[in-house]
Amino acid sequence: MIKYSLRCINEHEFEAWFKSMSAYEEQAKQGIIECSICGENKVSKALMAPAVQSGRRAVEKEPKSEKSEVQKGQSFLEAISAMRDHVEDTCDYVGENFAMEARKISKGESEERGIYGEATEKETTELNDEGIQFFRLPTVPRRTN
Repeated sequence: MIKYSLRCINEHEFEAWFKSMSAYEEQAKQGIIECSICGENKVSKALMAPAVQSGRRAVEKEPKSEKSEVQKGQSFLEAISAMRDHVEDTCDYVGENFAMEARKISKGESEERGIYGEATEKETTELNDEGIQFFRLPTVPRRTN
């Protein structure tokens, strides 16, 4: 069994179990996987990204201010969107080869760089067990501005 993090075209993220990778691919191709939130059947695997350490200087934090809960939530969503945009703009997309490429980078067998792509729950568990750091990119609706 394989557990995938999935995302529908409406940007809802959910998880689902499949008998195998090919079972997921066949069901996705037939359009029989539905979003557990909205019922949409156009879904794809959610993206994964490694926790890449950089020699760049940390961005200074703004002073804390009093904000409403709505403003805080909007700021959080904006920060998540900016993080996702940054990863997509500055890292290499490796698709379903994420786990394999993360291992190669960790072992020095491939150029050290930021990558993102998809990985199964089993692959992420194995990467974690091997001490390879990564994180899931949160899914939020795309900005339209």
